[in-house]
Amino acid sequence: MAVPDEELITGEAVALNLSATGFVLRGAGAAIDFLVYFGLWILVVVTLSTPLFATFLSSAMYQALIVAALVLCVVVIPTTVELASRGRSLGKLAVGARIVRDDGGAIGFRHAFIRALTGVLEIFGTLGGLAALIALFNARAKRLGDLIAGTYSQNERINRYVPPIYGVPLELVEWSRAADVAKMPDRLARRIAQFLANAPGFTPQSRAAAARALAMEASPYVSPLPSVDPELFLAGISAVRREREFAALQLEKERLKSLAPALDRIPRNFPAR
Repeated sequence: MAVPDEELITGEAVALNLSATGFVLRGAGAAIDFLVYFGLWILVVVTLSTPLFATFLSSAMYQALIVAALVLCVVVIPTTVELASRGRSLGKLAVGARIVRDDGGAIGFRHAFIRALTGVLEIFGTLGGLAALIALFNARAKRLGDLIAGTYSQNERINRYVPPIYGVPLELVEWSRAADVAKMPDRLARRIAQFLANAPGFTPQSRAAAARALAMEASPYVSPLPSVDPELFLAGISAVRREREFAALQLEKERLKSLAPALDRIPRNFPAR
């Protein structure tokens, strides 16, 4: 089940691209946590059943300790672990997930306790069946505890794709030395950059049509127009604009560096403090 990325707008109007953990990864993390916490309870039960404890524990005290250990292992310890680790547990660390609030912030005691308490029913009580059923019909693979607490599982192992940077195509090297590429509208420049980045995923027909349309829009800002394929033309003007903007930034940096002594110097007759 693919979970789409969602854009969160913070109070400072900053857009954050957050990705929820998928259903399969959530299930794997929950299975690890289940084995750890339930295995810990089984270990306590086995320990209390040894002759060392059986000699001085009455039947009522033994049952009370078993119930107390169960509460400790499935409610208290999960709550403490998620609270102390800011939404992580052993299973979540294994799959690269973290529990956060719906607004992207760190969870508090209330969120961790509600999740652990509902987990007794939907994870331990039904062996994860209820949690899986609810998560299947939720856009961000939330289980019942997440819906009540207002949390979700955030994927923290997102591959950051760094697009390759290409220079001017060989066919346009001579043209680029004398080409006049005027400033384009920001929207058009972004569309060209997005097309060049995503072009390999297009079908040949749609790729050629999109390249022709963008080349026609960009033609009024370029002189002279080279006689090349529209996509190659877009790659050429994109590279020329990038190289010239970088050169302009470097020149501005050098000028500011040359002015630094004059800007930092104390004016004549100005008292030193």
